[in-house]
Amino acid sequence: MDVETRLELIKRVGEEIITEDELRVLLETKNHPVAYDGFEPSGMAHIPFAIYRAINLEDLLKAGIKFKLWLADWFAWINNKMGGDLERIRKVGEYFIEVWKAAGVDLSKVEVLWASENMDQEYWKRVIMIAKNTTLTRMFRCLTIMGRKKGELQETAQLFYPAMQVSDIFQLKCDICQLGLDQRRANILAREVGPKIGLWKPVCVHHHMLMGLQGLQGPEGYEDRREWDVMISSKMSKSKPQTCIYVHDSEEEIRRKIHSAFCPPKRTDNNPILDYSKHIIFRKFDTLEIKREAKYGGYLEIQSYRELEEKYRRGEIHPLDLKNAVAEKLNELIKPIREHFEKDKRARRLYEIVKGEEPTR
Repeated sequence: MDVETRLELIKRVGEEIITEDELRVLLETKNHPVAYDGFEPSGMAHIPFAIYRAINLEDLLKAGIKFKLWLADWFAWINNKMGGDLERIRKVGEYFIEVWKAAGVDLSKVEVLWASENMDQEYWKRVIMIAKNTTLTRMFRCLTIMGRKKGELQETAQLFYPAMQVSDIFQLKCDICQLGLDQRRANILAREVGPKIGLWKPVCVHHHMLMGLQGLQGPEGYEDRREWDVMISSKMSKSKPQTCIYVHDSEEEIRRKIHSAFCPPKRTDNNPILDYSKHIIFRKFDTLEIKREAKYGGYLEIQSYRELEEKYRRGEIHPLDLKNAVAEKLNELIKPIREHFEKDKRARRLYEIVKGEEPTR
């Protein structure tokens, strides 16, 4: 596969690439660049984590990227996820692996690693070197990568978090940081600090943040109010059940949540239903079927996202008809994951632990 084709596959994943020229050079000089994304084991899996990650991984693997999935258990511990219970955090990590497997991720083609098992002496030495080359002001600005507002950061351990995340990149020998836009600050810090401590400047490929069902939300409690901060504060969060679609939701629950979503007629910007259509539906399916009675326009088969957006903007598709179509496709993608956790005993037990319905022992 030629460089331009590989680059186009990666651009399908990266809403922001820093920089595209550096990425092209990397692809020209390395057959299988290493990329990673890190995940704090916490809470139930939602569609950005399972469905969207699987879609992005498919394109990256086609592009010849060697991908590492980093289970950041100690990061979850610092961030007080699962009540700061390391044993429960470990179980959630095991649950994450089951989710990826059920979502169709070929685990023979990606490397799953636990942070706690890879934090050796060199790792911690690098954390100190990164911290010595970063001002307190810069480090404080990076703390939002934890998903916390400024007033919620109370423990000294939380100050270590950005330096540890930057150290991850070099520990994993990553050429590419392929994380969401909400992790942008840590990745930019890695580009700044890497050359200062005798290491490299990683390329950043930041994927889109799927919008929550509520639509656009202001970044309350955050110091910065730039456009991407607004998008981050509007992302689908698994800690907000009514604005989030989980991979365990029933078909009825998916329909109910989608029907209640923000989706004004003719509005194509900041519309979560169109957001899912663009970044999930038309990445997995060739068409989207609008099923409606003849008196409302009859059956319609949409061939591309651009066509869908244009017809919706002109008012040719009613919000309810769009919602019904998207709910049907999302359920089609979620169903195999939901059924895996219903039928597989080990997966079911891990799910119950994550929900808090069963002790870890």
